[in-house]
Amino acid sequence: MTSDRSICNLTATTLAHAIAGGELSSRDAVEAHLARIAEQDGQLSAFVTVDAEGARRAAQVCDAAPAPIGPLHGVPIGIKDLTDTSGLATTYGSVLFRDHVPAEDDLVVARLRSAGAIILGKTNTPEFGFGAVCTNKLCGPTRNPFDTALTSGGSSGGSAVAVAAGMVPLAHGTDFGGSVRTPASFCDAASIRPTPGRIPSPRRPLGWDMLATHGFLARSVDDLKLALSVCAGGDAQDPLSAGVINDDRLVAGRRRIAVTPDFGVAPVAREVRARFAAACEALAGVADVVPSSPDCGGAIETFRTLRAAHIANSYGDMLRTRRAELTPTVIWNIEAGARLSAEDYLNAERRRTAIYRSFRELFARADFLVAPAASVFPWSNEISDVTAIDGTALETPIDYLAVTFIVSLVGFPVLTLPARRGENELPFGIQIIAPQGCESRLFAFGRAIENELSFSHRRPKLP
Repeated sequence: MTSDRSICNLTATTLAHAIAGGELSSRDAVEAHLARIAEQDGQLSAFVTVDAEGARRAAQVCDAAPAPIGPLHGVPIGIKDLTDTSGLATTYGSVLFRDHVPAEDDLVVARLRSAGAIILGKTNTPEFGFGAVCTNKLCGPTRNPFDTALTSGGSSGGSAVAVAAGMVPLAHGTDFGGSVRTPASFCDAASIRPTPGRIPSPRRPLGWDMLATHGFLARSVDDLKLALSVCAGGDAQDPLSAGVINDDRLVAGRRRIAVTPDFGVAPVAREVRARFAAACEALAGVADVVPSSPDCGGAIETFRTLRAAHIANSYGDMLRTRRAELTPTVIWNIEAGARLSAEDYLNAERRRTAIYRSFRELFARADFLVAPAASVFPWSNEISDVTAIDGTALETPIDYLAVTFIVSLVGFPVLTLPARRGENELPFGIQIIAPQGCESRLFAFGRAIENELSFSHRRPKLP
């Protein structure tokens, strides 16, 4: 009989095959992961809400089904608490929504359920997803399983920790400026931020907004591919989803990789640059590696403007009516957007277009672009924001995310993988970027370096 502990070490893909083949029951999988949550989450605070009874009922349905419900039949997962789940509390990390229970699933959740996935609970996030440390007035801080004094990263830190600690094999996240990629880097997980629209968001108020996407965190590339396969597909209510290119052609021969530690503009710590250089040396064993970057001049100012405008538009009314209940981070973000003019916004869109075209030019001569997945290593949970890197002050609290948010600006898909590390080194990840619609290429290359270079997850040494 497989032990509860070994069940929790299985990837989602392996677990799905074992359940479909009758080696395990859905109930076995659910109980093992609920036991891991009970054992570890008091220390780590990865979950805001755990729905043990709902998960058990769903497992019973799976086990009674005459055939697998779908590719994720019986697999336990976590859903980031920014995303609606029918009948299950969704707080958005805010006391304003402490008792909010949606009547309907978000489309991504509905597709996961239809594929047979079992939702164990909602993973922690800063209020409305804005914060460098994964904490809010309801829960947290979500602690890094490799050093519990350190942050798990914002804003999908709960999902990253749940995956890294074996509480679930697969977790949903969202990514605006790096919110699946930074926690993945900090917690030694793999992640995917797909092409915007690949996973539709039919309820998104700004239908043509491509800064934010759904994504996933897992312990293997195959799990990310599996999760995306069941959630991808157009929806008439999402105008971005209709135009997503689907380019399944794989790269033949030796790959050409452009590498950049900073896109020419992002502040990146010296220690990160050293770890990234070592990762690039390893990559040179499987690909032709050439230092190169798109022209990203003005990218930091561009993202600041667009992000601030979106936040002020979405949450400005809350600042006027419920200010005392909001976290300081959310207040700062809203106020930054309130000062912008239409000309500011359109100038930012103009610069964004130029940066996008520079990315396209680079991909005429390279198959992939590789960069660090975070500009710093995890810091203390007691420090709310990154205000300086290597002693140099940052202009705003979001500038440490430049190495990830530059990619958000242009909407290219990104796979992150843990880079090889020494026994006593903190986790660190790389971003592998491909042209729009080329997720299949990313997964094929990611699987190759996961296997050939051991760019893969290592379990934390938890009690």
